[in-house]
Amino acid sequence: MMHNFNAGPSILPREVLQQAAAAVLNFNNTGLSILEFGHRTQEFTAVMEEARQLVKELMQLDADHEVLFLHGGASTQFMQVPMNLLDAKECMAIADTGVWSSKAIKEAKLFGKVDIVCSSKEKNYTYIPKDFAIPNDAKYFHITTNNTIYGTQWQQIPQCSSSLVADMSSDILSRQMDFNRFDLIYAGAQKNMGPAGVNLVVVNKNILGKVKRAIPTIMDYRNHIAEKSMLNTPPVFAVYVSMLTLRWLKAQGGIKAIEKINNAKAALLYQAIDESSLFTGTVAKEDRSKMNVCFVMGNENIEKEFIQYTRALGIAGIKGHRSVGGFRASLYNALPISSVEVLTRAMRDFENGQRA
Repeated sequence: MMHNFNAGPSILPREVLQQAAAAVLNFNNTGLSILEFGHRTQEFTAVMEEARQLVKELMQLDADHEVLFLHGGASTQFMQVPMNLLDAKECMAIADTGVWSSKAIKEAKLFGKVDIVCSSKEKNYTYIPKDFAIPNDAKYFHITTNNTIYGTQWQQIPQCSSSLVADMSSDILSRQMDFNRFDLIYAGAQKNMGPAGVNLVVVNKNILGKVKRAIPTIMDYRNHIAEKSMLNTPPVFAVYVSMLTLRWLKAQGGIKAIEKINNAKAALLYQAIDESSLFTGTVAKEDRSKMNVCFVMGNENIEKEFIQYTRALGIAGIKGHRSVGGFRASLYNALPISSVEVLTRAMRDFENGQRA
């Protein structure tokens, strides 16, 4: 058995993989593959609508919030958000907490002014800033709720009078919160709710249509809302697998149930790190991510030995990002706690062997 800790594209539920594999050969007993199925057919429009409705149900969204499944990953949203929300003379506020927020800053500057209200860059993004003020004239405030590379996560969502925008790519649907507080949420599906190639956008329709610029048809959220995510040919297979994953999440008991499991997985791994004299966490404890656990050993040669040791045990994807080094274990929704138990046991056994 493999234990998949990859940061993305990442683990999917086993039953989802089985259902998706069957649909590649025969979708809904039609005799056709989902890969060759017409996106305007009744069968696929039902898939798209179910996916959208499941997001609304799981996130308990109000009538003002629309759900879209769009092409591309979250990186597309770095430009699409300011294109739709920010005029050239207006200012958006943002918290710089890692690579992805830095990319969002770069793209937003093409469309308006950017106020970086706080940053943890000076400590290699190993904490979430606490003391900062959001300007009253900011059109919106942007945060990245979970930082995949560095292993930090906003445990408390900031209060602000501006519209609140969040990149939730790596912790979407993993914990309970009032999603209606956000005016726009975007997330690449490939970490917690599907395969690469489709992007979830949840947007309060009341914030749209306020900019003066001309927006290309395909980039205007309003056009996608009007066509129910069918403005152009959607990424059919990615949407289908996302729908299956959303069904799976609902069957587990929804976000409340999966959050309890995610908390248990994170607690188990962080306990192993904190009790170890060989492994060390890299993030301020109060800002530790429940999704991406980063840790080091302080010796690259021993780290390489540990990677080889874990591979023999079927543990995959724990090598840390090049900007941080060490290890990163991603604990996304579909990862069973038994895999975390295998990893923590491997850490203890390896450490005992090193001491011997």
